Amino acid sequence: MNKFVKRLWMLGLVLVLAAALAVPALAAGEETGETAAQTETQESSGGKTMASALAIGLAALGGALGMGIATGKAAESIGRQPEAEGKIRTTLMLGLVFIETAIIYALLVVILIIFVL
Repeated sequence: MNKFVKRLWMLGLVLVLAAALAVPALAAGEETGETAAQTETQESSGGKTMASALAIGLAALGGALGMGIATGKAAESIGRQPEAEGKIRTTLMLGLVFIETAIIYALLVVILIIFVL
């Protein structure tokens, strides 16, 4: 339980840091002469940017954690049972490919959000 609480605190810290670093990017500058359509376009663009950044960030974070855990467990398994190294490595590579595919799908969704919506 203690390890879980530490990870939860670390995740919270990373999210707070990311939000703090995003504040200057979201600061509204004072510009004169803008039409309502330009303002609306800029506001929706900001929402798209934040949604895209959050989506790809969470996908990358989840994928990196999953890959790290899978690699660690595979190394541990090979250490305990060296004769099964080939099967463990094959299963590990297949799992890593699926994790990476999920991250690439998230990237495609982000690209669609930015350019299509």
